[in-house]
Amino acid sequence: MKSFPLNRIRNIGIISHIDAGKTTVTERMLFYTGTIHKMGEVHEGEATTDWMPQEQERGISITAAAITCQWRNHAINLIDTPGHVDFTIEVERSLRVLDGAVAIFSAVEGVEPQSEAVWHQADKYHVPRVAFVNKMDRVGADFYAVLE
Repeated sequence: MKSFPLNRIRNIGIISHIDAGKTTVTERMLFYTGTIHKMGEVHEGEATTDWMPQEQERGISITAAAITCQWRNHAINLIDTPGHVDFTIEVERSLRVLDGAVAIFSAVEGVEPQSEAVWHQADKYHVPRVAFVNKMDRVGADFYAVLE
């Protein structure tokens, strides 16, 4: 891997409630940056960041997983965090090292309680965030309901 000066390295967390699509979004980012050459699917147990057998079997992230991709002369360390409330300490540990985060919200389920919890955790560590409304292609998607 190419070497980058410190001012060109970013730690970006992917945070949200379970099943909002964090791992799928991470997988797409890895594919479109050229880091991986085949997109793995969570439901098939093939997502890059779901490396533990338990994660592959259950279709959920249990641990925070870090992977590096390159984009526009920067090294981006993506940290795909678990969304289940039982693994919230993994999110807490990850937030301490982040330069920023992408908060994923499902356009179908809306803002879930754990999404609010990780948002407040990010406040605690002063992590800047962008909100990404996912699953807009699904039946019942409502972008404006997520905003409210």
